[in-house]
Formats: sequence, structure tokens, C-alpha cells
Amino acid sequence: MSDSIAQQVAHDLLEIGAVSLKPTEPFTWASGIKSPIYTDNRMTISYPTVRRNIYTGISAIIREHFPDVEVIAGTATAGIPHAAWVAQMLDVPMIYVRSKPKDHGQGRQIEGVLKPGQKVVLIDDLISTGGSVLKAVDAVKNEGAEVLGVAAVFTYQLNAADENFSARGLDYFAVTDYSTLIDTAKAEDLITESDIESLKKWRENPNQWNI
Repeated sequence: MSDSIAQQVAHDLLEIGAVSLKPTEPFTWASGIKSPIYTDNRMTISYPTVRRNIYTGISAIIREHFPDVEVIAGTATAGIPHAAWVAQMLDVPMIYVRSKPKDHGQGRQIEGVLKPGQKVVLIDDLISTGGSVLKAVDAVKNEGAEVLGVAAVFTYQLNAADENFSARGLDYFAVTDYSTLIDTAKAEDLITESDIESLKKWRENPNQWNI
């Protein structure tokens, strides 16, 4: 991903409030982890220019790293709109993957047409540890398709994600990331030098981070 696109999307996320940085008043994630950052990339779908920057960036990632892609898969629910725009831009079929099979009807977990052997790239809005999107990877593989890798809007660049993807032998890429976001926030005077130090320590060890 080019630095200019990564920086632009980082700026976009900060500007619309999709990402909030509060090093001195941390958020509490559902997992219980205290975090100086909160991300809600679902907001991006309401801003045409912002979402265009994102799907253009994801499309560029796929063209560079996964040129043999045959199907774009969106993770439910946040990855679905971005997957739709990317599939349209690349002119390839799209599917989406539920977090679990439906408990009625045909009990499908994957919606759309997916044929055995097809080469798939999954799209998610956010990579933290990678756990949720890797479950979607498993669902696609269970249908006999080949997963080339994962593309996302944003990654926290946590070691846990690198380890989890490496264990699966998969690559993942994001349009922008935690380091770029911090650099952008600093350039725009949204955080102080002491904030930067705290933010970097959190990424190194989220479970042991203290204000």
C-alpha cells in the first residue's frame, strides 16, 4: 500500500471520528482489554469520498498481492459493503460469510455462489488479533475454495495477528495501520509526545498496558 493512500485513509478515519484516540481515558473492549484506541469503521460507509479512498486502496492491495483472485468475500457485517465496492471495481463475483450458519432455511454460512477450487480474498474492516476473519477463512475453505489472503481497512498491527496469520500460512494487508494513524494524528496535533509513547507501549503489549 502506498504511503499516500495509507496517510489519506488514516486522516479520513480521524476526521470523521471512525477512530478515536484517548491515551489518558482508555476504552474497554468487549474482551476486557483497556485500550487507548477505539475503531468503528462502519461509519465510513456514510462518506462517499472516504469509502472511495478505502475501496480503491483495497483494490490496489489485491491487484498487487492477490492478482489471481476469482471471488471477493466480505465478512459479516462490516466487511460486506467494502467487499461489494471492491468486487465491482475488480469486476469479479462476490460472496459474504456469516459469523455462523443460519439456524433456519438451508443453514448457509456463505451467501452467494462459491464453487470448489475458486480463489478467494476475504475483506474485513478491522484486524485486531485476526480471530474473527480467520473463522471466515475456515468457512470458505470448508466449501472447497482456496483462500489467497485477507485485505482490511485498518490493522492494529498487534503481534497476536501476525502470529495467528502466520500459523495459518496466510498473508494479510490493510489500507492503513496503527503506526500510520499515530503519525498522522501527531502531524495534525491531535496527540502529544507523551500520548505517542503511551500509544506505542499499548501496541507492544495490550494485555499489560497501563496509563
